[in-house]
Amino acid sequence: MSTETGAATGSDASRIHNIGYRTYDGARLGRAYARRSLYSQTLRGSFGLGRSAKSKVLPTLLFGVMCLVAAIIVAVALATPDTTKLPIKYTSFAIYLQAVIGLFIAAQAPQAVSRDLRFKTVPLYFSRPIEHGDYVLAKFAAMASALFVLTGVPVVILYIGALLGKFDFADQTEWFAQGMVSVALLSVLFAGLGLVMAALTPRRGFGVAAVIALLTITYGAVSTVQGIAWSTGSEGAVKWLGLFSPITLIDGVQTAFLGASSAFPGGNGPSAGAGVVYLLVVLALVAGSYAVLMRRYRKVGL
Repeated sequence: MSTETGAATGSDASRIHNIGYRTYDGARLGRAYARRSLYSQTLRGSFGLGRSAKSKVLPTLLFGVMCLVAAIIVAVALATPDTTKLPIKYTSFAIYLQAVIGLFIAAQAPQAVSRDLRFKTVPLYFSRPIEHGDYVLAKFAAMASALFVLTGVPVVILYIGALLGKFDFADQTEWFAQGMVSVALLSVLFAGLGLVMAALTPRRGFGVAAVIALLTITYGAVSTVQGIAWSTGSEGAVKWLGLFSPITLIDGVQTAFLGASSAFPGGNGPSAGAGVVYLLVVLALVAGSYAVLMRRYRKVGL
């Protein structure tokens, strides 16, 4: 009797159940779709979309500050009689608001990459079908796009305000185009540097501090040394000192090629010849940032 019971028990234990697994018959969207999805997710996340309400506060506030300042400038220009142009150049807007831009990239670059490193989700991305280059390209493009939205929309507000004020259309359009080129270059440079700093550590706080140090402290140090050089009669050194800070690099490029007024002491910005050096340094930093990110994520994905 015990044998029969044991046999019956063994028979019940070895029973095969059909739990309904089926093969996937849908379309396989591949790497391009995964890359676009990662880009869209990162871009939306930079402004807190799809995240908690607390995550939306800072990016919304910073974006609002940028737009509010632009709107105030337009209001002042329209309220001032006999005004034929805006009180600030399009190319100067981002330079004056560089502290807000730096705070935005310091907050959002770690959010874009540090969380993946901290929670070790990067190898899951690389399992399939996305590859290292796809991940880096999507993150880089998304962060540059977020910065371009942050800096480009206020420039558009300035342009619309100038047209409403019936300022000279040809001049405003030319200056507006120069301003958009400037903020596009700034967005790519800041995105690359910010992501590199953030990708060096899985700790978001350390990433924030590293980005702020790179963008803000270097600008303060370079500006101070430039002021000392100018006051001591070393005017020629001022333009070359600008090579050592991201924001002064952008200032030098737009002064040399985009008709901008330099924020350097005495307005002593680089000439076209020195501007070529500035542009080459900017391009080298962008390419170097991409290369560093590729190297970093090849190791992480192992």
